[in-house]
Amino acid sequence: MYENKTAVDYFILKGISDVSKLQVPIFLLVLFMYLITLGSNLTILLLVCLDSQLHTPMYFFLCNLSILDISSATVTLHKILITFVTGYKIVSFNECMVQVYIFSWLSGNELILLTAMSYDRYAAICKPLHYSTIMSGSVCAFLATFCWSFSFLQILPAMIMLTELSCYSSNIINHFFCDIVPIISLSCSDTSTLELLIFTQGVLLCAFTPFLLTFVSYVFIIATIMKIKSSTGRSRAFYTCSSHITVVTLHYTILGCQYFTPSGTLKFGKMLSLVNTALVPMLNPLVYSLKNKAVKSALQRQRKYFMTLYRSITY
Repeated sequence: MYENKTAVDYFILKGISDVSKLQVPIFLLVLFMYLITLGSNLTILLLVCLDSQLHTPMYFFLCNLSILDISSATVTLHKILITFVTGYKIVSFNECMVQVYIFSWLSGNELILLTAMSYDRYAAICKPLHYSTIMSGSVCAFLATFCWSFSFLQILPAMIMLTELSCYSSNIINHFFCDIVPIISLSCSDTSTLELLIFTQGVLLCAFTPFLLTFVSYVFIIATIMKIKSSTGRSRAFYTCSSHITVVTLHYTILGCQYFTPSGTLKFGKMLSLVNTALVPMLNPLVYSLKNKAVKSALQRQRKYFMTLYRSITY
């Protein structure tokens, strides 16, 4: 551990808990959530690729969300699994910076992508006659490209400033992965400009703005649904966006709890980070599959197809 307040070549991750009796349960819990995340999101990707009835803008964005969930869970949880197996908690400075960049990129991307999905639901419910034109293939490709590229580029200035910090009071990160806030808290350099930039970009640009746009989309959606005279029509319209509403509510609730938690409750903060990086990516595909008749129907069709194919090969 560095006590002389100098630059560091590596960091040491403390992990979720120091209690030895909790290491095995934590490892098994994280492994279980990661495997479910991997399996369920890969299932969504495979279903959308194989089933032509799912070749719609909504499921195109859902595939992007699944890729995000797999990537986010992998980049944050892999160190917990590796540490338990090898006992190696050290991460090089460069590796730590790469992890911060990728995690920040994916986190910002997910909120913007959910905003694009809310726009898709707005077009489907409020502009049904023009839906195919509004959400054409080129428009969907542009929105997806914008989500990935914008979130990748907007974090770049903050990352450049982070890598230029030359003074650290310690090299022990009290977290289970390299995140930008714990690293800044270790620095003895002037980080006021960096913190202002992170607040401007992270909170206002990548969190509040997507939330505002999503909220406005659903104001129009709800207003349109309430104009539908039949109760069956209203129920059907609400059902088409129920999965997205659930996922959006889950994301912003956990995000709000995570970033508005008092700084003194560090253990609770780490638990919220675990929920955000492990539980949310696991729940996203489950919400869309359990609450979506189209996904369940596609799963049944593909199951029948492969069973028929298996029987024809076997017999």
